[in-house]
Amino acid sequence: MRTVPLGTSGLQVPNVVLGLMRIADMSDEAIRELWTTAREAGITFVDHADVYGQELHRCERRWAQAVPMSPSERDAVTIQTKCGIVPDGPYFDFSYEHVVESVEGSLEALGTDRIDVLLLHRPDALVEPDEVARAFDELHAAGKVRAFGVSNHTPGQIELLKRSVRQPLVANQLQLSITHAPIVAHGVASNMQALEQSVSRDNGVLDYCRLHDVTVQAWSPFQAGFFTGVFLGNPEYAELNAVVDRLAQQYGVPPIAIATAWITRHPAGVQVVLGTTNPERVAGAAQGSDLPLTRAEWYELFRAAGYAVP
Repeated sequence: MRTVPLGTSGLQVPNVVLGLMRIADMSDEAIRELWTTAREAGITFVDHADVYGQELHRCERRWAQAVPMSPSERDAVTIQTKCGIVPDGPYFDFSYEHVVESVEGSLEALGTDRIDVLLLHRPDALVEPDEVARAFDELHAAGKVRAFGVSNHTPGQIELLKRSVRQPLVANQLQLSITHAPIVAHGVASNMQALEQSVSRDNGVLDYCRLHDVTVQAWSPFQAGFFTGVFLGNPEYAELNAVVDRLAQQYGVPPIAIATAWITRHPAGVQVVLGTTNPERVAGAAQGSDLPLTRAEWYELFRAAGYAVP
């Protein structure tokens, strides 16, 4: 398993992450099997959020119930969680009170004394950076959160936070897959008139993150679009799957490893956040951690997904 720097935190972390948003109704045995498979593949980083599950902190609690850890086992794992979404209203909340309350709830649910990485989940249009800074300062000083980051944020939104926040923002979790790659595709087709791909929707967030040592984490790495189903084996993506399948046979790996490798091949040092609860898929995806796709193969996959290469 290849490791990458987590921003400027000083941590070296695996470039494949076990996402745990779908474990709410799994048995303890099934959760343990999923985690054992991930660990055997070299994955030592898990991704949570306070809103994952039917009620607040549900998936965090199920994880702690199913996977009790000794102090040494806890030290070997990087636990990341997120806060800021309030599904029943007001939808997004980066207030001091909400951030601190969410972290306290996550600590209790996870059965741990610290969160290794805390992300602000989705941008809050009413954010007051000074309130975020106050919460981060307090949580960091108390040893409750070691590192901080964001999710789904633009460069401007990150800069706004950085005006007040003293801790480095070490990660930005963004949707990215071969078929959902506007953060990559825009730059490839820059300055091409009348091409939809050339329109910038994110103000160059991928390049911004590279320039400022913010690690990009790719969520929904196998989704065709925004929760529209996977592209692997999907007849709507026949041309792409033909290339994926050929490369999978060539490298002796399952197709899901090729989909992972397309992301991990990027020099930004992206972490791939897996959402599957199938141990076989986790093991297969992990094989793409350091699979050396050539430039020609990477661009062939990109074009087969429907993107223009001028």
